[in-house]
Amino acid sequence: METNLQNLKQTLKKYWGYDDFRYPQAEIMRAILSGKDCLIVMPTGGGKSLCFQLPALLQEGLTLVISPLVALMENQVQELRSKNLPAGILHSEVSKFDRKQTLEVLKSQQLRLLYLSPETLLSPPIWQIISNPDIKINGLILDEAHCLAQWGESFRPAYRRLGTIRPLLLNHKPSDTKISIASFTATADINTQKTIIQSLQLSNPEKFLISPYRDNLQIQVKTIWTPKGRKQELIQYIQRKSKQSGLIYVRTRKDSHELANLLNQEGYPNQAYHGGLSSDIRRKIENDWLQERIKFVVCTNAFGMGINKSNLRWIFHYQAPLLLSEYIQEIGRGGRDGKLTEAVTLISEATGFLNPEDKQRRQYFLNQQIKLYQEAQRFIQQIPKQGNIEALSREFNNPNISLYLSILNSSQQLRWIDPYHYQLTINNPQGSIELLIKQQKKLTQETSQYLTTKTCRWHFLLSAFGFPPSQNFRCTKCDNCQ
Repeated sequence: METNLQNLKQTLKKYWGYDDFRYPQAEIMRAILSGKDCLIVMPTGGGKSLCFQLPALLQEGLTLVISPLVALMENQVQELRSKNLPAGILHSEVSKFDRKQTLEVLKSQQLRLLYLSPETLLSPPIWQIISNPDIKINGLILDEAHCLAQWGESFRPAYRRLGTIRPLLLNHKPSDTKISIASFTATADINTQKTIIQSLQLSNPEKFLISPYRDNLQIQVKTIWTPKGRKQELIQYIQRKSKQSGLIYVRTRKDSHELANLLNQEGYPNQAYHGGLSSDIRRKIENDWLQERIKFVVCTNAFGMGINKSNLRWIFHYQAPLLLSEYIQEIGRGGRDGKLTEAVTLISEATGFLNPEDKQRRQYFLNQQIKLYQEAQRFIQQIPKQGNIEALSREFNNPNISLYLSILNSSQQLRWIDPYHYQLTINNPQGSIELLIKQQKKLTQETSQYLTTKTCRWHFLLSAFGFPPSQNFRCTKCDNCQ
């Protein structure tokens, strides 16, 4: 379906009130409307949601938006409904009444956009409705696509089963049906891009890769020598920034509570936030922060994805990030209004003799990841060559089953026949897992190199994410350039 720019602009003006697009919004929309698969890597705050919302309105039928974040889905659907646009939402926290209503309008084909979590999309009742031959589906939008490749708190095992959704849907639809897939993420290095394309079975995707460089982000890495020095550095910083909105990142749930308590005792009201809190508590903290009832949150990397606050002035990494992909997302949440924003990271002195905190934490997380890989390797010896995920969940009382299957899938020892059934494809099991471990070590090492580099920090980041600047590029904004 070819749509002219004028038509896109008219719809933009009518519903969103803007006169024109930011590059490459219009180009992405035209690719989506012409039925192409797309891979879009666009920095935080680049206007990604508009790229799929607007095309959905110009098409007959339904666009499925798969997102891992309840807060993000709810914000976007609320916004669309306030414009009287036909959007619905389904996830595990939706009330029975709202769920029933959404299913009714879905069956009667009154929706243009349906937001779902990956787990909800794969649930049998939803699957039964969307696979009905009469329900016209135009496309699948996969938001936060790095969740299928980035290990850690943001990893979602269900994402790795989504590559089989399209072929399975097409089996149930009229023979001339076309369903395109567009995957969106704020960060994806070259390996992550490959993983997304392979895992989602994208067909010759059109790529829109936008540099994560933001010239209003001032980066600084400070070496501290003692645990006490770390606390003092943070408190002094907050004293200077107490009237501005900020985020403090730590690496564990326990640390978020301990540090939040310490800062509350010091007279700086704040909340601890992590993925282990109930959804009600998480929503309340997000709103308190967005409404500036509290100026900052002490959080793990579970906070911030999809949360839009234009005047976030500072991001403080109290503990060093483990992966550059997490780090660049976390700092990318600052300064969306274009004004100067600081991103400060504290690191222990490099040798680890005087203060081994960072070294120990890095090693602990790496060991946890390796342990998980090795458990998956043992798990493959215990399961049938073909089977389904439900039967395995009943047979093995282990909360990590879907994680193990994802690891085996990413090491190419298992393929999904459909979202529920797998088949083992064992080539060289030990070698495959060793390769994953090697990759994880390399990523950890890359973060250490970044934190201790003496060269331009933006130069390092851009090169790591596949946007190498010219040799003489200097950002003039990082501590090394200054």
